[in-house]
Amino acid sequence: MMSRDTVRLCLAEIFGTFTLVFAGTGAIVINDTHGGAITHVGIALTFGLVVMAMIYTVGDVSGAHLNPAVSLGFWASGRLPASRLPRYLISQILGALSASALLKLLYPAHATLGATLPAGQAWQSFLLEVVLTGILMVVVLTVSSGPKERGLTAGLVVGAVIALEAMFAGPECGASMNPVRSLGPALLSGHGEHLWIYLTAPVLGAFGGVGLHRGLQ
Repeated sequence: MMSRDTVRLCLAEIFGTFTLVFAGTGAIVINDTHGGAITHVGIALTFGLVVMAMIYTVGDVSGAHLNPAVSLGFWASGRLPASRLPRYLISQILGALSASALLKLLYPAHATLGATLPAGQAWQSFLLEVVLTGILMVVVLTVSSGPKERGLTAGLVVGAVIALEAMFAGPECGASMNPVRSLGPALLSGHGEHLWIYLTAPVLGAFGGVGLHRGLQ
């Protein structure tokens, strides 16, 4: 039987990841169905704002990782015990799939449900995702303490970095930086042809960010 702390952690990651994917990819879907009303800038801000809000909402419970690449980065940095890693990953997958399932119910005719797809060549998007996630991981490790990401400025800084990276790189690679953000829409829409990019590149980027952060210390 799971302890109360474990249940709280799992619920926090499920809720936080659900909200991230529902709001972020939902903004893409609604933008498509309403003639570009939200705009690319609005979508980028939505991703940044929802991450900021979730850090302040569940950061003191689970750290508000909301992202397997971030959780793996915390593990690689020695801030997250290996025994706790599976509960993060499973919870994040459940949250993302639930969000995409709800969007599928709401918008069954939408072709991609906000899936991340390369605009150019696959290698360009792969490299961009590695670099973007590496930058994000360095920032997250710098503003966090242990596996936690909550602080007076942590939410603002992490949310701003995500919005910034989505703003400039989103049109080219989708600026996922998060395997489950891409997994949910890909599975529910059937557009998994480029999913390998968004499952592997963010993890490699996170590990690279851990190494860079160590070098900066």
